[in-house]
Amino acid sequence: MPDVHRTIDAVWKLESAKIIAALVGIVRDVGLAEELAQDALVAALEQWPESGVPDNPGAWLTAIAKRRAVDRVRRDGRLEQRQRQLAHELRQSGEAESEDGRDDVLRLMFVSCHPVLPTEARVALTLRLLGGLTAAEIARAFLVPEPVVARRIAAAKRTLAEQQVPFELPTGERLADRLSSVLEVVYLVFNEGYSASGGDDLMRPGLCLEALRLGRLLAAAVPHEAEVHGLVALMEIQASRSAARTGPSGEPVQLHEQNRGRWDQLLIRRGFTAMLRARECGGPPGPYVLQAAIAVCHAQAPSAEATDWAQIATLYAALERLLPTPVVRLNRAVAVGKAYGPQAGLDLADGLTADPALRDYHLLPSVRGDLLERLGRTGEARLEFRRAAALTRNVAERAFLDRRADALPTGEPTAGARVPAGPSAALLGATVRAFLDREDLDAATVRSYGQTLRRLRLGLGDELPLGSVDADRVAGILSAAWGGAAPRTWNRHRAAVRSFAAWAGLDDLAAGLDRRPEPAGRTGAIAPEQLERLWALPGPSLRERTLWRLLHESAAPVRAVLALDVQDLDLDDRSARSARGVVWRSGTARLLPELLAGRTRGPLFLTDRRPGPGRTPAPADLCPETGRARLSYERAEHLFKLATRPLDPAGEGWTLRMLKPRR
Repeated sequence: MPDVHRTIDAVWKLESAKIIAALVGIVRDVGLAEELAQDALVAALEQWPESGVPDNPGAWLTAIAKRRAVDRVRRDGRLEQRQRQLAHELRQSGEAESEDGRDDVLRLMFVSCHPVLPTEARVALTLRLLGGLTAAEIARAFLVPEPVVARRIAAAKRTLAEQQVPFELPTGERLADRLSSVLEVVYLVFNEGYSASGGDDLMRPGLCLEALRLGRLLAAAVPHEAEVHGLVALMEIQASRSAARTGPSGEPVQLHEQNRGRWDQLLIRRGFTAMLRARECGGPPGPYVLQAAIAVCHAQAPSAEATDWAQIATLYAALERLLPTPVVRLNRAVAVGKAYGPQAGLDLADGLTADPALRDYHLLPSVRGDLLERLGRTGEARLEFRRAAALTRNVAERAFLDRRADALPTGEPTAGARVPAGPSAALLGATVRAFLDREDLDAATVRSYGQTLRRLRLGLGDELPLGSVDADRVAGILSAAWGGAAPRTWNRHRAAVRSFAAWAGLDDLAAGLDRRPEPAGRTGAIAPEQLERLWALPGPSLRERTLWRLLHESAAPVRAVLALDVQDLDLDDRSARSARGVVWRSGTARLLPELLAGRTRGPLFLTDRRPGPGRTPAPADLCPETGRARLSYERAEHLFKLATRPLDPAGEGWTLRMLKPRR
């Protein structure tokens, strides 16, 4: 019995994409097609343990699923002619795979990666439909709760149905636009497997293999697209280094320290072959072809010392012209530092420190730390490695960065640098913790101040002496984080910096932060027609939709609603016992039971993840059943602003206070 179940699981992962793709061609609905395919899987689980596994299990599942699709078409009252056509197609195909099965899978890939879906939904739906992964497997791979993945997949199917996305292969200019979305999803899956963004392990090989499978499938289906072959070449060569990227204990091994004898030569040859096919397609090289060319340079070098870094720097310069993103610029800084000296690379990396897109990107301080170490500025390098370790969510990478910091001496200060003495020699992290631990601060103030000061700690490093914190650096960090925030939000962060500086006896750290004039008068309410558009948004999570409905229907203050606990709710009476005036109507009443999911205690609105060991909230703000903390006002406001930017004519997004109905 276990052997049969393992066989069914393997067959499902291999064949599910073809089955679902064939069904979408019949029923024209991705969600319904997956349901019918699941029905066929259930039939296999029921019958195969008794009857044995068929000679062609994929065809057996396809035939069962197609018969159920025909039955569904009949039940739905489709045209009789369409019924006869489908029945004829089923008889003709028998248990053989349809001739256009590959095209069907390709159509399914383009549907699941449609630009109408947010990126996270595209990734989840692609792995679900084409990879055969369950919501639990996807959740484990990306370290998010399973219900979050399930909601993303359900919302994606709903959006595809509402937008009536056709099950077709785009052609002409539309193919190029849509193909870029497909390539982005495949590469995102590969990158998450190759360098895991969180968790204990550096890599997740299953995701790498799945991305390679999808890339090869795509290359076989559209053989004349150079960028597809470029992506496949890039993934093959990158994957060839997998065995050499980690040490005996799972610790990261840097590229120049890797044992090149452990690189997989078969994957390298496959990558070279894909690169030749990309070149045969002709045309100017695109971003993936250029990245593959960089990977080829590394693979061709017999040793780290023999690497042609000047050529790699030239390729990155060409890539930057096509794809001028901060991450590409950072990679170019690394190559320039290797080719022309660490100071040249550091000059480029320093130009990226104020970029908002890299404010939480751990590789920026990691790269700066490496360049500073090579320049002999070990004290500064140590601080940068500590900053990088604080920013990464991957346990193996954090330990590696901490070890690099521990191995460096504190170093001598650079010429002209200020040497703190006395109280100013205290470290930033310890001083911030002491400031927030004061008994005269209430919980709301600690949360507000903590958000601002945590950003300073991440931007400057916990081990930076207090006397080395200056107004210019503080202004750069806050501008990168909240430069586009509303005046009220900006002024709140400015006030937090001033309070901390005054308490610590420092010069005015907010000297470079001008106070912004706040608009007078009451915040306007959202117009009814705009509210209807807000309720119909496909992307927001259940938590956000419930919060927004409750704020609108109760007209209660935002902080009062966020302070609600589950045990304070009276679902029958549609009111909160602990807060006068917090009552709701049918819209909220429909959503609350699903949000609670059986919880009986703790905060009503929770964060997405459990808090880290260094950020344990007060017991009253922690859910005893899930271990997650109460959703903060700042986070709720940020998510609402992001979600409503497309609806706001000014493009800035709305505030939660605007949900209060007009009187």
